[in-house]
Amino acid sequence: MNNILSNQLNTYRIQVDEIVKDLHDLTTQIGHKELATTVSDLRNRIKEPFMFVIVGEVKAGKSSFINALLDADKEICKVAPQPMTDTIQQIIYGEKEEIVSINEYLKRIFQPVEILKEIAIVDTPGTNAIIKHHQEITESFIPASDLIVFVFEAKNPYRQSSWAFFDYINEEWRKKIIFVLQQKDLMNLDDLKVNINGVREHAEKKGIAQPQIFAVSAKDELEGKKDISGFVGVRDYIKDNITGGKAPILKLQNNITTSQNINNRIFNGLETRKKQYVADVEFRNDIRETLDNQENKSNTQVDILVENILATYDRITDKKGKELKEGMQFFSLVRRSFTSIFNKKNKSAKDWLTGLAGELESELNTELKDKLNTGVVDIADSIQQMAKLIDLKIKSSNTILKNDHEIFSSIAEKRTHVLRDLQETFSDFMKKSENFGDASLFPEKNTISPNLATGSGIAIVGMILTGVANSAVFDVTGGILTTVGLLFAGVSVSFQRRKILNGFEAEIAKGRLQLEQEVSSKLKAYVKNIKEKIDANFDKFDQLLGSEKQQIGHLEAQHQSIENRLSDLNGKLGEVSI
Repeated sequence: MNNILSNQLNTYRIQVDEIVKDLHDLTTQIGHKELATTVSDLRNRIKEPFMFVIVGEVKAGKSSFINALLDADKEICKVAPQPMTDTIQQIIYGEKEEIVSINEYLKRIFQPVEILKEIAIVDTPGTNAIIKHHQEITESFIPASDLIVFVFEAKNPYRQSSWAFFDYINEEWRKKIIFVLQQKDLMNLDDLKVNINGVREHAEKKGIAQPQIFAVSAKDELEGKKDISGFVGVRDYIKDNITGGKAPILKLQNNITTSQNINNRIFNGLETRKKQYVADVEFRNDIRETLDNQENKSNTQVDILVENILATYDRITDKKGKELKEGMQFFSLVRRSFTSIFNKKNKSAKDWLTGLAGELESELNTELKDKLNTGVVDIADSIQQMAKLIDLKIKSSNTILKNDHEIFSSIAEKRTHVLRDLQETFSDFMKKSENFGDASLFPEKNTISPNLATGSGIAIVGMILTGVANSAVFDVTGGILTTVGLLFAGVSVSFQRRKILNGFEAEIAKGRLQLEQEVSSKLKAYVKNIKEKIDANFDKFDQLLGSEKQQIGHLEAQHQSIENRLSDLNGKLGEVSI
């Protein structure tokens, strides 16, 4: 490789390293330890040679295949009747033979073999190994691989455990895979052809176009029977597609592809997370809309109640006003005064006015109370319906991001916790009568306090409303009747007629306006108070939505930046000629 190309590749390698570092930061931010470890391993191996990862079942002949491929006239990977590979063995170039134990799961074997200057070979435990952790170790090494060599036992390449592991590699990581049927020397040619075609059909069904399949015998190769061992085809494939200066570029491209794979998995997870966020925003807006609609319905019921109260008020006061006007005419007053002198059974003007005031008070109290009790029931039903609808909507909220989500399970669990807390809190809210009281509406009227009333939870709404409405109505009518009573008191001569009539009409009109305002404002204030109390139960959920909006936007921006840079760099690498 010339110096210009070497310097160019080194520049690209630095750029890949920077992008993968940002990808690692992204995986750390989302709190996904497994992906963070995978990306960290990928970054650590950027400068390593092109990596072959040899996978397959125990006793499929993986170690023998490696020994034969390296053609080193010695046993680099130990071969024995029982499983020998109890760790991952990474075989790389070194000026002298050396075995370095990296950890309990990984050994690094240095060998002065020429082909290892361009490639590294990783021997893994069998995919069906019963030794603890082997498959997890193998799987953790796959993402950093550049080529997967899937070794089957030629006699039986159909074992379920092998193809299940193939599915993991192919679906999860989309790695380049070649297939090797080892130990072909143990089969006749016809049976071998059948199994080669069987592997081809399996691979094609699983999405591998034109699968590369090699039938080899490590035994023949190591015994010098190179013309029949099948290793010529394997070495030609490696020479044509990997070595000869192509490996460094291919490795960088593979790093980019793996990084894109991880970045896309994060993106797909983000899309699901975003769908959940959108669904939750719609849910929250539906809650607000439901509360607004129910408030409007309750306020409409208040308006109907007030209208009925005023109609009753007008009918009674109009009737008493007419009686007052007729009774206050000059001759009526004179007659009352004159006859009361000679007949004690006849009422004087003063007595008549006192009686009229009493009748007004009695009729107002009786009929308005009846209207109140009837109308309050409808308002109470509307408010109770408000709370019950919200309770139902909370229990039926849509969950898209599941707790077992591959990327964002922690966010899903957090949301589940918040939603469960909301359900429990609101259910408790519905049961407590004090949540449906409002002391500000009737201060200093302890007899109306919900704490002294029978009933519990939302059922107490009707009692509270009755207290609020009755308090407002009878405070107003009590003031009217007191003023009218004072106005009527002490009447003895006719010249007070106009003053009494005008005073009565003014007080009735004033009382009407006050009645309308008092009842309407207090009942609507109560409705609004309950609505706000219900809505306050969603504070933690609202905090979650605010946090999600910010985090999703931030993660989307990071994902897009990484994706753009990876695509741009991959395009530049594709233009590099060797």
